[in-house]
Amino acid sequence: MGKPDFSDEFKRDAVAQITERGCPVAEVSQRLGVSAHSLYAWKRQLGRQVSGDARMPRTLPIWLS
Repeated sequence: MGKPDFSDEFKRDAVAQITERGCPVAEVSQRLGVSAHSLYAWKRQLGRQVSGDARMPRTLPIWLS
């Protein structure tokens, strides 16, 4: 049995229940049948998409300092 392939819309809705509606992760996890780990990963992933590439360096390059 492979891992389920959830649509992007499903992931966005699940994360919105946590971030916008204030539902606890455990509650959303149980209601949707998704692990809390997946919900946190989707939240992190969607946050990167909104803010741009999260792989940008945390410190300034030498030539900018």
